[in-house]
Amino acid sequence: MANNKNNKAIWNTRIKKKSSVLYQKAGSSLDIDKRLFREDILGSKAHVEMLFRQKIISFKIKNKIIYGLDKIEKEIINKKFIFKKEYEDIHINIEKRLYEIIGEEAGYIHTARSRNDQVITDFKLWIKSSTKNLDYEIKNLLKSIIKISEKNIETIMPGFTHLKNAQPISFAHYLLSFVEMFNRDRSRFNNNLENLNENPLGVGALTGTSFNIDRNYTTKKLGFKKPTNNSIDTVSDRDFVLDFLFSSSVCAMHISRISEELIIWNSDAFRLISLSDQIVTGSSIMPQKKNPDLLEFLRGKTGSSYGNLFSMLTILKGLPMSYFKDLQDDKQLVFSSYDNLIDSLKILNEVINNITPNKKNMIKLAETGFITATDLADYLVKSCSMPFRDAYQKTASIINYAEKNKKELKELTLDELKKFNPKFTSDVLSIFDLKNSINSKKSFGGTSFSNIRKMIVKYKKNL
Repeated sequence: MANNKNNKAIWNTRIKKKSSVLYQKAGSSLDIDKRLFREDILGSKAHVEMLFRQKIISFKIKNKIIYGLDKIEKEIINKKFIFKKEYEDIHINIEKRLYEIIGEEAGYIHTARSRNDQVITDFKLWIKSSTKNLDYEIKNLLKSIIKISEKNIETIMPGFTHLKNAQPISFAHYLLSFVEMFNRDRSRFNNNLENLNENPLGVGALTGTSFNIDRNYTTKKLGFKKPTNNSIDTVSDRDFVLDFLFSSSVCAMHISRISEELIIWNSDAFRLISLSDQIVTGSSIMPQKKNPDLLEFLRGKTGSSYGNLFSMLTILKGLPMSYFKDLQDDKQLVFSSYDNLIDSLKILNEVINNITPNKKNMIKLAETGFITATDLADYLVKSCSMPFRDAYQKTASIINYAEKNKKELKELTLDELKKFNPKFTSDVLSIFDLKNSINSKKSFGGTSFSNIRKMIVKYKKNL
């Protein structure tokens, strides 16, 4: 092993006294940012390759540094790397280990860069790859939702507004509303990738560098679209962090809304769906209980995502331009939201694959609450040349009559209906059929079975 004269803090020449234990504890981010090791090594390799191409370092030094970085990466992957908290973060830990492997020439690695641009480069690379992981899990979830939708195109259930029976719908149409939500999440995350696709490497601490570097080379090498334009903005920018946290929060909110609804539907009051034993838990005292704990877990995790977003907004709201230590918490907040979200997506996917619709209960509930009333009002407009507001009032009168006589609309006879409008003919009775009601909604985006089949084809094609 090469002799290492650089085993002290990098600012030791200027700051003579050893940092207090309390400062070391507060200042160290190693436990958080060590998961950036791959990105840090990737960025460092691109940087030294550029330094060599620009004749800032020699071929020999470049090769020694890359050899050392490769060895360090293997050590970390194989859990043989010794992390040292006195070196503060993953970046300095890697640099100090590089000194141990190749000696003093390791010092060339930090030529023409600062930890400020180094950290942001690593973080952007991590968010790019992690966003792709999230997109993969969202697509898996979408496939599961579409699969159960295909099996339930003609499964009839009540559609709700205010948790009251509104109009009959297909269970598949309901499930496909989730697809729209998660497709927006995918678009939101992908838009973030476009917005952050600027390379920070090379802006230094805040002013750029006097070395003749080539930022276009590192941009291409690291898969960015272009270099950032302003060095000061680059080191202080955390908009890409906010974008990620916001997108994670919205996706977590969608998961929570779905979880809430499935909890309600699984309740004994509704019994519209059943959950398999794989995804429920029992009670410590009540032997009969099968509780939807996984769904409740998903609903609860949303609060953490919101908290992380608000924390980052609060950190940034009073921060002057350029770099400040306040920004150190950005990674912990992002890692927390990412870990919660990717676990939540996997859990919800498993839940979706373990749901069984109680079709009899769905139809039974759909046949209550005068759920085809809107169809009756529409019939009056189309067949009796009545303005919709008049048709609405007439239908309300018919419902009052049915309610008083303890009947549903489909139980009314033609003679009873004619008391309200003599123009009624026998075809009015067909509008009370739930399938007819659903299939009449052929407008684009509506719940007709033909619309649903077309949308399923479209969704599958876009996955």
